[in-house]
Amino acid sequence: MLQLKRPIVFIDLETTGVSLSSDRIVEIAMVKIQPDGTRQSKRKLLNPEMPIPKESSDIHGITDDMVKDAPTFKQVANEIKMFIENCDLGGYNSNRFDIPILMEEFLRTGIHVDLSTRKMVDVQHIFYTMEPRTLSAAYKFFCEKELEGAHSAEADVNATIDVLMAQIKRYEKLGDSVDSILNVIGEDKIVDYARRFSFNDAGKEIFNFGKHKGRAVADVLKAEPQYYDWMMKGDFPLHTKQKLTEIFNRTLLKNN
Repeated sequence: MLQLKRPIVFIDLETTGVSLSSDRIVEIAMVKIQPDGTRQSKRKLLNPEMPIPKESSDIHGITDDMVKDAPTFKQVANEIKMFIENCDLGGYNSNRFDIPILMEEFLRTGIHVDLSTRKMVDVQHIFYTMEPRTLSAAYKFFCEKELEGAHSAEADVNATIDVLMAQIKRYEKLGDSVDSILNVIGEDKIVDYARRFSFNDAGKEIFNFGKHKGRAVADVLKAEPQYYDWMMKGDFPLHTKQKLTEIFNRTLLKNN
């Protein structure tokens, strides 16, 4: 059993998206473990006071209709604060996602929550520390031997092939072709290699960063053609600028 000096609350959030600054919580689940091992759970659906994007609903299954009559975070903020009061915190990727978003919500309501004396246990961090996701670690796990000459390009590329062959052998559902592998793990639809743009559900290029994140690139360029100049003069990769120019030229042709 986990030895505790004080209670620890494990937190998991479902949200409208992954932006720490602009997205909102639509569900919060918390489990408090006391030093004697007893557990107390609390779960709430929350009205984010903004539309839930379809791509987010597709992941967590929570729709606008499901939260339209739910309380807002502000209405339950004190209850949540009391539940985690004098407790350490834990979760999976919680240090980078759940806790920062939760604190943003508290700040919006004007409620002060001081975490400076709390311990934070991120289970994902434990996983990555104990089972490193490096090529050397993968080679040892799948091929059961040490990688000699790690970080030599030739050694690394041959080790990568060995790992893939071992993965195909271990995971039957991967199949033995490029297509069958990508059918299992998914295939990214890339606009630019730096991922400054991505595709939305309708197949349109959208911004993946900055103030226009989520907006169609063509729509922004129509409304703010100076944004094109700003990006072309900015510190963006050449391929990103190339794709931006293609979209810009296509937009101009449509306008004409």
